[in-house]
Amino acid sequence: MAEFEERRVLTERNCGDKPVTVTQCTGQTDSGLARIHEAAKKDSQLRFNNLYHHLSLDLLTQAYWNLKRRATSGVDGVTWAGYGENLAAHLQDLHTRLHKGSYRPQPSKRVWIEKDDGKQRPIGITALEDKVVQQALSWIIQSIFETDFLGFSYGFRKGRSQHDALDAVYVAITQKKVSWVLDADIKGFFDNINLEWLMKFLGHRIADRKTLRLAEQFLTAGVEEDGKWSKTVVGTPQGSVISPLYANIYLHYVLDLWVQQWRKKRARGEVYIVRFADDFVVGFEYKADGERFHQELQARLKHFELSLHETKTRLIEFGRFAQSNRQARGEGKPETFKFLGFVHACARRRNDGKFTVRRQSIAKRQRTTTQRVKEALRKQMHVNVHVQGMWLSSVVRGFYNYFGVPGNLGSLDAFRTQICRMWLRTLRRRSHKGSKYNWEKFQRLVKRYIPSVKTCHPYPNQRLCV
Repeated sequence: MAEFEERRVLTERNCGDKPVTVTQCTGQTDSGLARIHEAAKKDSQLRFNNLYHHLSLDLLTQAYWNLKRRATSGVDGVTWAGYGENLAAHLQDLHTRLHKGSYRPQPSKRVWIEKDDGKQRPIGITALEDKVVQQALSWIIQSIFETDFLGFSYGFRKGRSQHDALDAVYVAITQKKVSWVLDADIKGFFDNINLEWLMKFLGHRIADRKTLRLAEQFLTAGVEEDGKWSKTVVGTPQGSVISPLYANIYLHYVLDLWVQQWRKKRARGEVYIVRFADDFVVGFEYKADGERFHQELQARLKHFELSLHETKTRLIEFGRFAQSNRQARGEGKPETFKFLGFVHACARRRNDGKFTVRRQSIAKRQRTTTQRVKEALRKQMHVNVHVQGMWLSSVVRGFYNYFGVPGNLGSLDAFRTQICRMWLRTLRRRSHKGSKYNWEKFQRLVKRYIPSVKTCHPYPNQRLCV
């Protein structure tokens, strides 16, 4: 319930406005969050001070069923299926502890995964019970902040996928006055989030102390690695349910609002930005705007203890006039930039020769994917052929669903060909009689299980117009 509604109203008067949220009662989960959303949308300065009661048993139940079934267990070793064996009793106990104040989040289990550049990235795996609470809490917080997020923010928001962000970049470059592109990446963003600043940002819209305390508990729960617990002083663990929301809130105040003001008051020409989590692309009409923005952005991020990745952040000449301008100066082809798994390059359409942006899968990532498939095939070499086929079918379809954009059929075909060759090589190594899998016989398996190459996404200007 909002702050201004905490006042007592005289009995002689009739309150003209309906309450922002309902009182503490069950069966009002969806309508309660919807009313919070509407109130936040009407008043951008409104602070909510009665949110904790929305952590109801119904919302916790919905949060449980929303989690991934096959996710890795946390420090407690409890899986999704194991927790659900006595779900009603577990959730009732969790709900009681939450509202008695005895609930304490467990530390995240830290694991390391290899990045494309060979380095390792820390991932925090949350205990399942904490995932349930985080999911419910994130729905409550997001119902407020979703109304504040700006249109160029695409990361981890409902109805705003990676392909929506990719289409926004494509349309901005091809249809607007963009001649320079700043491809920016924040260095170790999740590991360098300042917790004090994040709590201040949450306090801009939330005045409920119990809700803020629970949000802070997840930030300071600590990390467990090899049986040793370490305190969390800065950053939020990647992989937790609520971390993407924390990231969006942090960057909303640190970056988005600042960019919105900068391009209105400081820019000489047009400026466009598309952000997905901590990865963002900024398009400029003039080079001077790009250089000034880059310099002032570094100072802005430094104030909030963040920094740009030196090798991954570049201001490049990119757009419909980039190729002709560089040829006039005796320079080579326009540089390319990478965004959300695709290499973006200046190109010309075959039918009319007009400028377009060619998007192709990043070759290194594609090789990494095929290598992982190769290792998985080796481990299940003697599994039934039809089981292998169904698994490979899901892998190839998943690859098509993401990378199947117009103009990327060559990369899709290369991936499909490589998968087929690896499968045939694996089948031939099953025994010394591997020669029985000749190409003609194998083609029947390919035709049955491996889908043909196809484009799964429309042209950007059909789905989005900036």
